[in-house]
Amino acid sequence: MRAPSQSQLARRLRLSRATVSRALANHPALSADTRARVQAMAAELGYAGAPTRSVRKDSDARPLQLGVLIGTPLVASDQITLPQILDGIRARARMDRANVDILPFAPEETAPLAGRRRLFGHLRTAGWRGAILLYPFPEATVTMLAEKLSVVSVLNECADERIDTIDTDHGGVRMLVAHLVALGHRKIGFATWRYPAGGLWASRRFAAYAEAMFQHGLSLSPADVVNVGPSSASAAAPGELAALVAKRVRQGVTAWVCAADHQAYQLVADLRERGLRVPQDVSVVGFDGQDAPPGLPRMTSLAVPNADLGASAVARLVGRLLQPGSPRRAILVTPRLIVGETTAAPWNAVLAP
Repeated sequence: MRAPSQSQLARRLRLSRATVSRALANHPALSADTRARVQAMAAELGYAGAPTRSVRKDSDARPLQLGVLIGTPLVASDQITLPQILDGIRARARMDRANVDILPFAPEETAPLAGRRRLFGHLRTAGWRGAILLYPFPEATVTMLAEKLSVVSVLNECADERIDTIDTDHGGVRMLVAHLVALGHRKIGFATWRYPAGGLWASRRFAAYAEAMFQHGLSLSPADVVNVGPSSASAAAPGELAALVAKRVRQGVTAWVCAADHQAYQLVADLRERGLRVPQDVSVVGFDGQDAPPGLPRMTSLAVPNADLGASAVARLVGRLLQPGSPRRAILVTPRLIVGETTAAPWNAVLAP
């Protein structure tokens, strides 16, 4: 049986073919109800989709108009990765004959009501077909945006089922644990910070840490896990983390996995003030592959290919525009292990034969 065409969908729904075409492309000029009704019927009848003239990359087609919304970074150091992600977005956009419109948001503008005024005013004149989200936005703001456009989120998984995710593979933490185990570490802790807005990335990295610990036959003590889950056995603000870690180091923990480099570098600096040397007294690893701040050793970490994240976001957004009814996707980009100066064999190591 042949898959239905847009004309057949239009007849079934008693809509014009132009309306069906725009609904399948998630055009913001249509109501959310109309788009949802068309897309539900398309999924029910097995409509596979085909590139429309506005999305097709013919040489004579008008360039796609794509938006990039920049939310609030978790910490100031996140701005280091932003230019690399944007470079990847621009490079892939040129390949797909798309124009990129970058719209940064101040923290107070990410709230739904404030964001609605500025964002929707911009949408009326910009003619965006889709948007890429960089850094976390409140879920209410994300849902509001997804009612109008096709959306892809970078480095932050959204609860809204309509939004695709481009992320780094948090399972790479297993490489960090394997590296520490190879050096002789057997008691390894995990620490992260709490953030007012954020995604699931820290818990994803903790899950990979826990999996690796079990794979290597190592015990996981709740006392060695900081700021994971609402009822974490150990909880500490960033300024208090070093005190808790130092206590556990003196009780035999020889290495710590931090959920991000900015956390790890701060921990190394704070441990110094408490008389603990890295890596002589304790090893520390991070995630992101950031350069070391002045005066600190280079972190053993996982380098994230940020330009590839940006390029993948554009490719996925174009794919979503071509086939808006396709299943939600999460695309993971693999990080690379970098052995720095913050890991060494524990001073009391007894290596297994």
